Amino acid sequence: MSRIGKAIVPVPKGVDVQINNDLVAVKGSGGELKLALNSLVKVSQGEAGLSFVPVDASREANAMSGTMRQLVNNMVVGVSKGFEKKLTLVGVGFRAQAQGARLNLNVGFSHPVNIEMPAGIKVETPAPTEIVIKGADRQRVGQIAAEVRAVRPPEPYKGKGIRYADERIVLKETKKK
Repeated sequence: MSRIGKAIVPVPKGVDVQINNDLVAVKGSGGELKLALNSLVKVSQGEAGLSFVPVDASREANAMSGTMRQLVNNMVVGVSKGFEKKLTLVGVGFRAQAQGARLNLNVGFSHPVNIEMPAGIKVETPAPTEIVIKGADRQRVGQIAAEVRAVRPPEPYKGKGIRYADERIVLKETKKK
């Protein structure tokens, strides 16, 4: 059995988990998330938390037990603590400004770029060159951060562009005469 799939998902106080026939719903202070269950995995709730057991001994069921366990664990952590991605802008005159559910970017184009945030995702700009994207759904937070980064990805010669805060850009050497 998968090592990740064997681990029990602890459910902290303030988080409510409901398991229906084909749906897991997790509700907490950060919001409510739902996930469709896979027929290859049996989910049970005990005192220690949630456990995931493959229905049969097939390789697919074994792999899916670990996948389902991690997806539900991300939901539990998301509604209790939340997830965040930090981005930084590198470049002369590059600025970001959050206005409610909209992110305005000035990143060297002839026009500003406006990005609407979907429901459940919050964006903050603690500094003009920093962006913090927060939310309960880990996948959506990462996807929105990737879409913001794709507006102006870091270029390889000077490193200008939008990058993740922990991203390291390897600069290329310029052409020599």
